[in-house]
Amino acid sequence: MRVCVYCASSESIDHRFRALAAEVGTAIAERGWDLVSGGGSVSMMGDVARAVRAGGRHTVGVIPDDLVLREEADHDADELLIVANMRDRKAEMDLRGDAFLALPGGIGTLEELLEVWTSRALRQHNKPVVVLDPTGVLTPLRELVEGLADAGFVRQVALDSIAWTVTVEAALDACERP
Repeated sequence: MRVCVYCASSESIDHRFRALAAEVGTAIAERGWDLVSGGGSVSMMGDVARAVRAGGRHTVGVIPDDLVLREEADHDADELLIVANMRDRKAEMDLRGDAFLALPGGIGTLEELLEVWTSRALRQHNKPVVVLDPTGVLTPLRELVEGLADAGFVRQVALDSIAWTVTVEAALDACERP
């Protein structure tokens, strides 16, 4: 199993989010799974990858050429793929991931989550899409989409195409369910 994790590369976030990323990476490795990530070595992105490697598992980082320096590419990754742009990054991560797990993050994380969630709702893939939000920072997103559904803009299949979790164990369990 290869879990594609979307998360922050910002270094201005609260330390608890970085601890969450490390906990997720450790738990991924403990399950004998591998990681697909955005290929950065800083903040949550780096923390999850380092924890997976510390647990003896394989990491694949996919990073656009123009972000290699800005996000300090994870040169310790078992595989570091440098691609042309963000669209190529997402496509490569989508192909390599067996499940998608979003942790709290910024607009890049949200964009990645929304794209993979949309493609799941459209039945373009059947891979699990999971959000791990132990602090409730992503609750407004969930409420926004549920409000859009109430107004008729979002179909029930989209709401059913994602798992919202608050613990690492529940998130990884959800990654195993189609």
